Amino acid sequence: MAKLRKQRRKKVYRHNVNRKRMRNKLHKVENIQCKQVKDAWDRNKSTKVNLKEMGLSYDPNETIKIPNAKKQLKLKVITRTDEWTEEEIEDRVEVAKNYIAEELEKDAKAPRVKLFRLPKGQVEWISYLIDKYESDYKAMARDKRNYNQETWKQLRAKIKRFKSIPEQYSEFLKNRNLSNSYKEADVVCDSESD
Repeated sequence: MAKLRKQRRKKVYRHNVNRKRMRNKLHKVENIQCKQVKDAWDRNKSTKVNLKEMGLSYDPNETIKIPNAKKQLKLKVITRTDEWTEEEIEDRVEVAKNYIAEELEKDAKAPRVKLFRLPKGQVEWISYLIDKYESDYKAMARDKRNYNQETWKQLRAKIKRFKSIPEQYSEFLKNRNLSNSYKEADVVCDSESD
């Protein structure tokens, strides 16, 4: 009965909709940041087909299915076997452009350069604490300029992070006319305080 009601419903032409613009909007490909995907993209095919040909997932819920205990139990009862068949395991579709997925995997596994830097205000705060207290973290926590009331462990972690950034820490040492021996002594002190 519901289907008939839908068919009988009055069709209305929407004059305010530009059909050409709407179609172009639906088929438009946004700016693809990944070079490999952008080069292999076929504008005549849909997004789902393009990604499937490249060996990429359009819908992760469909690609990696969450096992349903109830369905698995039904399968075990019906088939009365505990082992999966080879057909269910080999349910993958042959990929036409599999080199793209391989390139993306290789790019993802490549080592990255750490670009992390502390803000200037935090560097000044940490350098003030190191100048005044050297490695006495509990005294740093009691400092009157510790407005955020950070604990000595939080301060120790911030200083350790500051020392792990070579550009900023080497500049700090250079400004204080300190050598690398001071840096090594700090590392020894930090390991003893742990």
